[in-house]
Amino acid sequence: MSDEQVERVVVLALDGVYPFELGIPSRIFGAADGRYEVLTCSVDGRPVRSNADFTIGVEHGPEILATADTVVVASMAPAYIPAELPAELADALALIRPDARIVSICTAAFVLAAAGLLDGRRATTHWQVTESLRRRHPRIDLDPDVLFVHDGRILTSAGAAAGVDVCLHIVRTDHGGELANAVARRCVVPPFRDGGQAQYIEQPVPESGAASTAATRAWALEHLDEPLTLTDLAGHARMSRRTFARRFNDEVGLSPGRWLIQQRVVRARHLLESSDLSVDQIAGRVGFATGTSLRQHLHAAIGVSPQAYRRTFRTSATRPPLAESDGILTSVKTHG
Repeated sequence: MSDEQVERVVVLALDGVYPFELGIPSRIFGAADGRYEVLTCSVDGRPVRSNADFTIGVEHGPEILATADTVVVASMAPAYIPAELPAELADALALIRPDARIVSICTAAFVLAAAGLLDGRRATTHWQVTESLRRRHPRIDLDPDVLFVHDGRILTSAGAAAGVDVCLHIVRTDHGGELANAVARRCVVPPFRDGGQAQYIEQPVPESGAASTAATRAWALEHLDEPLTLTDLAGHARMSRRTFARRFNDEVGLSPGRWLIQQRVVRARHLLESSDLSVDQIAGRVGFATGTSLRQHLHAAIGVSPQAYRRTFRTSATRPPLAESDGILTSVKTHG
């Protein structure tokens, strides 16, 4: 997609919609330097009931779906999830172009599933309703543990903030990290949350009086070019390896090793976008032993080679090294 093109994003609001999730596409795509136009519609052009104590008016009816490059179906309260696809909703979804990208936020995965759009695909939804979705639609390859899934032209995401993550992922996929990070800064949200990150972390905050691993994570980001080991990290935190690994996973939702790889990949992506360094030079700066190792990890994360990534997202601008964003990156391998 060129800089001159403006992509039309149409958000479909259904009865029982969560106001927060309904506003996510407009907030994220609206901060992307005019690259997207965001419109909102309902299945009949009339106001929709929210799950709060107010009704939401929309400016458009379902006919606008036929003009969309990307359609986002906003989530609704579980009590509003239809057992079967209403004819009016089915007719609205039928207007979507075959080449349009379709995104569900949270429980909207039930709508895509009922329309047959998720059959045979990998998908996700909020962890609290995954069993219900699996029972209703057993042909879906359902992953209840991730924040979002990008499978071909279909993207599904988990609850609330995962809608922010998937919209940022789309900006990054379309226009590269420079713009995605600018959008994240404007919206004051973390720019990097891996789609494979766990939805639910048992202990996101350390127990009272327990030492945090945050200082060690910050230290590790300053030493990514070094061959950091679990012993090095635990030593910096002044913990045993076992205690550090457990506490790190409780706080971040990832093992220290996986977190290091993801941080190195995202630093490498930044350098590919903003510098003329060779692949081997970038590998050395981010802590991968060889250029081959960088190629393998980048391909595992996003499914492309360093050269292909650079051709797509090369920019002339430079910016400071990326900071950690809650220890999580946006690195999703797409399918299809």
